[in-house]
Amino acid sequence: MLLVSLVSPYLESVSLGFFFSLGLAGIWNDPCLCPPVQRKPLKHRDYEVDLESRLGKTQVVTPIAPLSQQAGYYCSVCECVVKDSANYLDHINGKKHQRALGMSMRVERASLKQVQERFEVLKKRKDPGSFSEQDLDERILKQQQEEEERKRQRRERKKEKKREKAAEEEPEVDPDIAAMMGFGGFGSSKK
Repeated sequence: MLLVSLVSPYLESVSLGFFFSLGLAGIWNDPCLCPPVQRKPLKHRDYEVDLESRLGKTQVVTPIAPLSQQAGYYCSVCECVVKDSANYLDHINGKKHQRALGMSMRVERASLKQVQERFEVLKKRKDPGSFSEQDLDERILKQQQEEEERKRQRRERKKEKKREKAAEEEPEVDPDIAAMMGFGGFGSSKK
């Protein structure tokens, strides 16, 4: 085996050129020479992905800002900035990010016993006695009543605005001037 200690970038490029010319450049990529890397199987996240915290916010972007303060979503594991939430989700579920976390893209195979235990846990978590059709009917009725109340309040606000607008538009007419001109007022005969 041939090992080279590199002192400067110039020597490094010359040495690599030498290895390429001999066809030995691939010795560092040879799987026999490198110890195999054992990665954990893929597992679900134990934290909530925060996509809504920066939604609708305005941010001043400067070219000298650190990566973590630039526009977009910052991944501290890979030290990169992704411009939108869809690409951020693709990134954190992707191979590069998972490898940086020390996981392979393979999923651990579950046994029948593990699946049955998981179903039991989920059955215990979901309490069947806490929900009934009567509860659903009551919730639907309550929702309808709240919607009707909102509509009624909206109609009342519209009527109030119309009244205010009509009061603003109604001109102040002096009765003497109106009589001199030959009519009782502007607008309809309703009072």
